Amino acid sequence: MLGKGSKLYSILRLKCPQCHQGAFLQGHPYNLSKINRVRNSCPNCGLKYKIEPSFYYGSMYVSYGVGVAVGIAVFVLIRIFGLELSTGETFAAIVAALVLLMPWIGAVSKVIWANFFFKYDPSTSKSIKR
Repeated sequence: MLGKGSKLYSILRLKCPQCHQGAFLQGHPYNLSKINRVRNSCPNCGLKYKIEPSFYYGSMYVSYGVGVAVGIAVFVLIRIFGLELSTGETFAAIVAALVLLMPWIGAVSKVIWANFFFKYDPSTSKSIKR
């Protein structure tokens, strides 16, 4: 698996882009009361996540790309497994996957967006403050 220092580590684990230890979101992506709410700062290194108002609006563009990738992946998997689905059934499978993965896509998109602007700094990694 990818270790600390890799942007994929931060993205897949939904961790701080700078220290790769602190939580990026206030809760789990599927926790509907806190769905995709970004913390104000990292609980480990103190990095301020919101560097300007409406900073994460840009993650909508990333979300579109991730959604298209999920749709293509579902289509390819349907073909690989040799499922004989009609066009409508294939479309319904893609829509169902997108609806089920919507919270995860939103969370990952925000972390990807943040990783465009913040880089990993191993000197900020320390034990997590409780």
